[in-house]
Amino acid sequence: MSQNNSNDKATMMALIENINKVDGFDPAPFAVDFTDLNSQETRKRLPVMIQMAWFRLKYPEGRIAVSVTPAKDCFVATARVYPNYKDPVDCFLAEATASRGLCEDKPSVSPREWAQTAAVGIALRNAGFGLQFAMAGEDFEQVAPDELGLMGTPQTESGAVVTNTAAATAEEEYTVIEEPKKELTYEERLNNAMMVPCPIAKYNGKTLGEVLREDPKALKWVAEKFTGSEEIKAAAQLICEYALQQASA
Repeated sequence: MSQNNSNDKATMMALIENINKVDGFDPAPFAVDFTDLNSQETRKRLPVMIQMAWFRLKYPEGRIAVSVTPAKDCFVATARVYPNYKDPVDCFLAEATASRGLCEDKPSVSPREWAQTAAVGIALRNAGFGLQFAMAGEDFEQVAPDELGLMGTPQTESGAVVTNTAAATAEEEYTVIEEPKKELTYEERLNNAMMVPCPIAKYNGKTLGEVLREDPKALKWVAEKFTGSEEIKAAAQLICEYALQQASA
């Protein structure tokens, strides 16, 4: 190999290692040896829990969503990774599907949880959390049964089928397995309320905050008598409470 090729490879490896870089966090020490049961080749993999921790460090408000469907002799799990828990269902970083059945060697392992864990690990790897290693997202290996007629479909070394993200439909229902519970401060809630559009036709195009300055009585009407939206009414009530506090201060 020429010196130029060696330098190019080193540069590419450095770029790959910097994917999803988080200052102060190095995933390499958490990688463990993995022996492929078919080839007996020893590789490195990153445990799913470390992948999830890495993802949380990179995206504190991220979300991992999973759907699990029973099939013949197995469960099929689909995982999606979102950079923010507020992202629409079809705005995800990566997606993966894995199917798992009962393992005779480890009867205590739940095939549902195994499928879910495998799908999450592969989805995180597809999003760049572990692709730096040869294998990621598996606790042990087993070729999934061909209960869905998937033979010939591209699979991972462990038999987990990785789907094309375009194949999923927005109508699918997903169960969130990890979503931060962010509590907004009073100031944040008040600022959000101020930005809510006013439902009164006379003030079309104006926010509740603008109506507070122009016509406080109209805002009071929204807070007390408007029935079109509970969210808008609650926002108006919050603003009215704030205005009353400011007047009495």
